[in-house]
Amino acid sequence: MRQEIVINVTPRETRAALLEDGVLQEIYLERSSRRGIVGNLYKGKVSRVLPGMQAAFIDIGLQRTAFLHASDIASARVVAQGGEGGEVGERGEREVREIRELLAEGDEILVQVLKDPLGTKGARLTTDVTIPSRFLVYMPFGDGVGISNRIEDEAERDRLRALAEQQRTERTGGLIVRTVAEGAAVEALYADLTFLERHWEVLAARARELRAPALVHADLPLPTRMLRDHLGSHVRAVRVDDADTHAQMAEFMRVFAPEGGPDLELFTGPAAIFDLNGIEDEIRRALDRKVQLKSGGYLIIDQTEALTTIDINTGGYVGNRNLEETIFKTNLEATQTIARQLRLRNLGGIIIIDFIDMDVEEHRQQVLASLSAHLAADHARTQVSQVSTLGLVEMTRKRTRESLEHLLCEPCPTCSGRSSIKSAETVCYEIYREVLRASRQFECNELMVIASESVIDLLLDEEAALIAELEELTGRPVRLQAEAGYGQEQFDVVMM
Repeated sequence: MRQEIVINVTPRETRAALLEDGVLQEIYLERSSRRGIVGNLYKGKVSRVLPGMQAAFIDIGLQRTAFLHASDIASARVVAQGGEGGEVGERGEREVREIRELLAEGDEILVQVLKDPLGTKGARLTTDVTIPSRFLVYMPFGDGVGISNRIEDEAERDRLRALAEQQRTERTGGLIVRTVAEGAAVEALYADLTFLERHWEVLAARARELRAPALVHADLPLPTRMLRDHLGSHVRAVRVDDADTHAQMAEFMRVFAPEGGPDLELFTGPAAIFDLNGIEDEIRRALDRKVQLKSGGYLIIDQTEALTTIDINTGGYVGNRNLEETIFKTNLEATQTIARQLRLRNLGGIIIIDFIDMDVEEHRQQVLASLSAHLAADHARTQVSQVSTLGLVEMTRKRTRESLEHLLCEPCPTCSGRSSIKSAETVCYEIYREVLRASRQFECNELMVIASESVIDLLLDEEAALIAELEELTGRPVRLQAEAGYGQEQFDVVMM
């Protein structure tokens, strides 16, 4: 699998695309007016403690207070049932201490953002600070060593674990060895850890000096963050269309990847960089509800506040053998498309997949196995359940930032986000009732109905009898006026 990163930079917006074998898999977007804050460190002030929710609201200087749950406080997860201090009880069960024992209103606390503000919710916080570098993630308040699950070779995992344990023998804090560390020399790991520890000392000193609420440290801008997070054995090339950004990325690679890395190219072609590989077209298609499958089947993807639903249909695919085989092949093809769409649209939280009903148990298991296999390439953590009694597959995908739709779109002003509007016929009958109501409450000589052109056309044509009936019931003439600026649901009844 060949990976490539393509970056488009404009004065107010930066976009980054991750391609695998020439196909767009993920899109990242950062605007000057709305930068993501995941990974940022803040010195916050406790504004409210909620014992009933085991949580607190923290003022970190943003428009909305952020949310900190007791389970995300490092010192909260050390009390054990049947034990004291940090000891684990006989059954090895851990408890979370009461939020009132940990925080009080007015306390100042160092926190890191886990999730960007989503919708009406504030940012999600943690006190488990993590500081990433190229090979390692340093946890100043943590303990132990973790190895990336994407490093599958057991001998390499044991080597990296031994090296990490050896280097932190005389140090405090925990370490996570990242995927890109596979095959790295001990000198490179040591240099990474030394940098991270010095970096943490500077941040800790800055945090002590600042008064809450205050930003202690902002994460890297998108282009260099892409290098840090995605540079690995599969990334062969990085292309960027801005000279200044290219120079910054080249300097970042010189410092953090002196042994060499992927080809870093300044794109100067006549076409827009996102027109290559059809990236711009793919982004537009990622905002559609309907996703076409190559076989002729299709998916319908609906995103709501609570969950995302994906419905699979055979569409124009009729198969070659029998109905069960047609359904099985459609579902099997859909698994690859679903895995890609989740990454491309950055859909997270609860996801319900309505596969076409399969009668053969072996087919159901093969479809689940195929879905899990395609999700394995996803950087976000996913969890897939078995097929339910209703034939649905429930899964979750970790959500840390807004979906592509929420970043690029806003609720429709006509339907107010309902995804549908009242028919012109329905509006006609609403107008009928409103005219009757107004005529009974107020004295007037005549009434004027102002509405959209589609509604007025219907009242003048198929529903003309409605107006005649109103004039007879009210004893007053009813005039109609089309207003170009009115949506189909909008109308006014004016007393004259």
